[in-house]
Amino acid sequence: FSSLMNVHFVAVSKWLESVVSESFLKTKPIHVIYNGVDLKAFYPSVHRESLKSMHGFNGRFVAIGVASTWLPKKGYNDYFQLAKRLPSDYIIVMIGLSETQIRTLPNNIVGIKRTTNIDELREYYDLADVVLNLSYEESFGLTTVEGMACGTPSIVYNRTASPELVSEGTGFIVEAGDINGVIECMKFIKDK
Repeated sequence: FSSLMNVHFVAVSKWLESVVSESFLKTKPIHVIYNGVDLKAFYPSVHRESLKSMHGFNGRFVAIGVASTWLPKKGYNDYFQLAKRLPSDYIIVMIGLSETQIRTLPNNIVGIKRTTNIDELREYYDLADVVLNLSYEESFGLTTVEGMACGTPSIVYNRTASPELVSEGTGFIVEAGDINGVIECMKFIKDK
């Protein structure tokens, strides 16, 4: 790669740009272009409470986490720690779990293997009160942005690219592993 004369590298976050700029590719031009979200597919709904009712979440504060594969680096274990400390009127929905993972969930975590289409995924973002991205490694964090496109605030860890996606008006950044900080942010969102 370093022998190519006319090559440019595109990173999907400033964090990833910094990683590339510390590598053997640092002499090559590096540009940041964030991943986009189709706003015709992901948009806010005015039916949050009816969607909650339809899914059996009436009167509960719903936090959603989405991953294509749930691993420790995606914060998988942190969701369990969070579930142990949440009040009974809070529930976590995790999308992208395996059958084996679903069988091990506590009562206050609802596990879904995969959504069948974008409309179903948007519906989950719509019914959620907050999108959680408790990942320790993200090159971008598309699920965070998809949720925000649906009008749902986010809570992310202050790791890798995640903090770049959240501003004062769209969510909160907490230190990685700070479950109490996540809970404080969730309670703040619920109170507002």
